[in-house]
Amino acid sequence: MRIGVLGTGGMAAALGGAWARAGHEVFIGGRDAAAAEALAERIGAAGHGRPAQAAGYGEVALLAVPAGVAPTLAREHAGALAGRTVVDCTNPLSPGPGGVMLTTGAGESMAGLIGAAAPNAHVVKAFNLAHASMWHHPAGAFGPIPPAVPFCADDAGAAGHVTELITGMGWSPMPAGGLDRAAYVEATAAFVIGVWWAGGSPALAFPEAPGTV
Repeated sequence: MRIGVLGTGGMAAALGGAWARAGHEVFIGGRDAAAAEALAERIGAAGHGRPAQAAGYGEVALLAVPAGVAPTLAREHAGALAGRTVVDCTNPLSPGPGGVMLTTGAGESMAGLIGAAAPNAHVVKAFNLAHASMWHHPAGAFGPIPPAVPFCADDAGAAGHVTELITGMGWSPMPAGGLDRAAYVEATAAFVIGVWWAGGSPALAFPEAPGTV
């Protein structure tokens, strides 16, 4: 696939790099032209330029920017994103006195806000639960059972695109419902990251019965 990446930070590098290694054609778009060029060269991207170019590049666009600016960016490029699969990997979180907290309102999700900002795009919530460093590992690095990537999507074609991206990285797709379920995936990120920051292992909270996997 041809994938436009909007952003030049850690998630843009991790996911864009993984997809480039998997044989996809990746274009890096950033407001800082030098940063976009440097990242494109580092991960072996097919090209680089401005966010508007990335928004209109290929079948898939990745919003790899801070959650707080993602809806604004989607609104700015809503025309270019129309009809495309738009992957939201953001986490709308901030530190609170009792731990990591969601910054969205009750019943809201960042993926839903992005969808409202670009109403003709096919938004998919995905890739927000694992740390950016996890996407740098090659296929098979986690053992015989690939780890899962939960995703929420309303459009079958967009779900198919994301499924192909996940499996090409050596991970396992985990459909988690429509975009109205994205708030639960984002809340799970708040839990998982909070446990990590406290020095714990969130995987221990989800044991499988012997013989089920």
